[in-house]
Amino acid sequence: MDNKLDQHRFSRMQLLVGRDGLSRLSEASVAVFGIGGVGGYAAEALARSGVGRLTLIDFDEICLTNVNRQIHALDGTIGKPKVQVMAERCRAINPHIAVEPLQAFYEAGASEDLLARGYDHVLDCIDHITAKLHLIQRCHELGLPIIASMGAANKLDPTQIKVADLFHTQKCRLARILRKNLRKRGISKGVKVVYSTEEYRPLSQETVVCAQNCICPNQQDQRWSCTDRRVILGSSSYIPPIFGLTMAGEVIRTLLGD
Repeated sequence: MDNKLDQHRFSRMQLLVGRDGLSRLSEASVAVFGIGGVGGYAAEALARSGVGRLTLIDFDEICLTNVNRQIHALDGTIGKPKVQVMAERCRAINPHIAVEPLQAFYEAGASEDLLARGYDHVLDCIDHITAKLHLIQRCHELGLPIIASMGAANKLDPTQIKVADLFHTQKCRLARILRKNLRKRGISKGVKVVYSTEEYRPLSQETVVCAQNCICPNQQDQRWSCTDRRVILGSSSYIPPIFGLTMAGEVIRTLLGD
């Protein structure tokens, strides 16, 4: 693209944060763990804000059931690795971005490699509780800024989405589980999260077809096969994206020192 035109790619952001602020974002390195309904929108917002380096971590592939809420889930992307498709979107937004897609499952054995890449901030958008606990704990131990997504599924009211320290949250079942387990690990404050105060919504009694006949591309992996899950939660087209966009906003403000 012509340089005279390219300089306008983030001109509206520059009007908001100034040349120095935009430069700070362009020099930042951010990792997004989990590129689903929350993480995909978070990564998109970071790329569109001029963040210069993104690392995208997710081992999953796009499933047809992702279409209602995941930004990369389109008719032509079903079955493709989420990180690869999201990396292509980020490069289309900003050809100058340095984006590294890592098709990997975060776990204790992989944490050293995945966290030793010089990040300025980490976004935890994964929904595997064991992995989530370990990621938060390791970032805490490393002094690495992290913001975590709590439960975005089974929600309908966007006005009840909030940002707080994990240990000050209310009415979120996932947050309750994490608080209990993190306290056992010596962590009792300092974990920023996005969560919802919406009351628990009972699940529909209708038959969920994928619980009996999983169509996910990687259905042989029992960590993700729908037939091996105890509960499949409902999810709207707008709550997970709002979670992700809110997380991206908090990260951008942190990087800017706002």
